[in-house]
Amino acid sequence: MTINELSKSKRILIIRLSSLGDILLSTPLIRAIKSRFPQIEIDFVLREQYTDTLKLNPHLNKIFLYKKNNVLNKNIFDEIAANNYDLIIDLQNNLRSRKITSIAKSKVVRFDKRTFDKFLLVNFKINKLNNAPQIPVRYAQTIDDLNLDNKGIDLFTDKTANQLIIGKENLIGLCPGARHFTKRYPKEYFIQLANQLYQHGHEVVLFGGKIDKQLCNEIKNEIPFVIDLSNDDDLLQTATDMKICSTIVCNDSGLMHVASSTGTFVVALFGSTIKEFGFTPYNCNHSIFENNLLTCRPCSHIGRSSCPKKHFNCLLAIKPEAIFENILSSIIN
Repeated sequence: MTINELSKSKRILIIRLSSLGDILLSTPLIRAIKSRFPQIEIDFVLREQYTDTLKLNPHLNKIFLYKKNNVLNKNIFDEIAANNYDLIIDLQNNLRSRKITSIAKSKVVRFDKRTFDKFLLVNFKINKLNNAPQIPVRYAQTIDDLNLDNKGIDLFTDKTANQLIIGKENLIGLCPGARHFTKRYPKEYFIQLANQLYQHGHEVVLFGGKIDKQLCNEIKNEIPFVIDLSNDDDLLQTATDMKICSTIVCNDSGLMHVASSTGTFVVALFGSTIKEFGFTPYNCNHSIFENNLLTCRPCSHIGRSSCPKKHFNCLLAIKPEAIFENILSSIIN
């Protein structure tokens, strides 16, 4: 699809059903299309649990909420088919998204997931992704000659900050959770880092969703001075509260991309995954910590439930002291 062909479109559909970070990383593409061609109406399909990522995005015309139960999707499929889109941009590129595109019968361009290259890198450490751009840029490459601006991720929120942190200064946010074990910086290290920050005069805030609440509670029990703002996946509240922090420390997770949208300094911790996959903080002030001395990284492109080598040195080798010094340096500069 060329930029000239896109310019002739009146209405297009973008498909990215999941997950949190992937959907947020599609917002630079949405913004670029709307900025270049304001006459184009952009609709978007995503899973219903990720509604908050786009529900306030002013560049979108309509959002379709994809259900887990296919029977419940019939009305969505019927409306998509009836809209006669000039173009569908399939950023998911899997069986579910292909079902949607087959129903719509519109012109389709698909995101190249470079699945085989990821397989080679994970299993044989053959790195054909060494010079691959970040995911937002690769999304934009579905349209020839479509250039992104120099802004970051869009996440629009209408919330007000939590009363527990309004008026407080020197706030540092920690996001200790991640869906997979090999992406989670050790709890004990987060506790050590929180203690160092607190002793240096900083207030420490914990962020997380439903799956992180137990972990955040365990940290809170160990160090009662932290402010636990984990919640039941209220993404817009989390983003609003993150904006008050000067720094957010997070694993390679969806909340890393939420933090990247807020304008705060982001410290990202990469364990079993690596930068080459393209999911690093996008167009924001950040630092990345990873152990590049290991030959076993990456052991997965999404994360694992345990370390296959049993040592977990990808994250255990990254000491809290180094992160603490990096935070202090970023604040001074």
